[in-house]
Amino acid sequence: MTSEIINPRGAAGTERADAAGTAEAAASLLDPVFALHRGGKMEVASTVPVRDAADLSLAYTPGVASVCAAIAEQPELVHDYTWTSQVVAVVTDGSAVLGLGDIGPGASMPVMEGKAILFKEFGGVDAVPLALDTQDVDEIVETVARLAPSFGGINLEDIAAPRCFEIERRLQERVDIPVFHDDQHGTAVVTLAALRNAARLSGRGLAELRVVISGAGAAGAAIARILLGAGIGDVALCDRKGVLSADRAELTGVKAELAAATNKAGVTGSLADALAGADVFVGVSGGSVPEEAVATMAPGAFVFAMANPTPEIHPEVAARYAAVVATGRSDYPNQINNVLAFPGIFAGALRVRAARITEGMKLAAAEALAAVVADELSPSKVIPSPFDTRVAPAVAAAVAEAARAEGVARR
Repeated sequence: MTSEIINPRGAAGTERADAAGTAEAAASLLDPVFALHRGGKMEVASTVPVRDAADLSLAYTPGVASVCAAIAEQPELVHDYTWTSQVVAVVTDGSAVLGLGDIGPGASMPVMEGKAILFKEFGGVDAVPLALDTQDVDEIVETVARLAPSFGGINLEDIAAPRCFEIERRLQERVDIPVFHDDQHGTAVVTLAALRNAARLSGRGLAELRVVISGAGAAGAAIARILLGAGIGDVALCDRKGVLSADRAELTGVKAELAAATNKAGVTGSLADALAGADVFVGVSGGSVPEEAVATMAPGAFVFAMANPTPEIHPEVAARYAAVVATGRSDYPNQINNVLAFPGIFAGALRVRAARITEGMKLAAAEALAAVVADELSPSKVIPSPFDTRVAPAVAAAVAEAARAEGVARR
């Protein structure tokens, strides 16, 4: 059976389904998600006209040769005469895609395309998705490092922990453009911004708060680090075995480092043990937290249950005990959404041709993001909407200024 389909760009396509797959194919044709994704969500568009021979001679040969020769003589000119310093590579190995897990490079491409269009729509930043057919750290680092001269920044996406930590570190050592693992740092920036405003709303400072993070993977580790950098009172991370603490001899690598830097209160035991008297819960792990454990948190607590689509604590349950509730979902107030961070962060870094994204730049991004709604605070508004047009410009300006202050800007 053959059925003709019109894709979103208006080009006709042909889909063939055998008898066994006819019902599934027909269902997919009626699904608006499949209709939107058919043919992909991106295209390359020229910024210059090619209408006649004169245009062609300027855009390509022979005119292009003089620009190439100038860049060969002065390599820095590549940033003025190509798109290199204005475009980001969105790189994945397909190992930790959304809530789907290790689905591989091909299946990850709709997400990477989506990330690229978010860069463009929310930050005005061009981005190219690159799904790599390897999960070997050495191969990923070598591949991306060799591609780096074509880009102004590298956004690592949906790469599983702990591999993602080493890839980011080693890549940043190899290249002189920003390398940013959004699952870590984007989440951390938005979480800190929301927590700053929740604290302001309640008349408290960050130094007064004890935070419990459920999940010690990429996002949990980055959130812990940025909170420590922002002056949080105390933070305890919990993995599947309980609180990261000095008495857990099996901890190695990143978890051992975090155990040494966190949990000043010396809490041991389970997540439920850590929650007793805690001011803040941050969930980036999935699973479910019993209501009786939530009930033991301090009065006026904040619950940021960010697992998607099912928060670790249902918002209606959290609201019985917490003064501020945030989730990762768009159908509840206070959505902790990375799109509030990464477009502006990269826009600011690219604007000044930053060599890297520093901790100071992340803290500046969080403060700028929080400030967008500082005069509009309420329990249901401690973070801007992803569609607030003030967000990306404010974050970009703060990041660019911080890059200059820290000496990593090159223009």
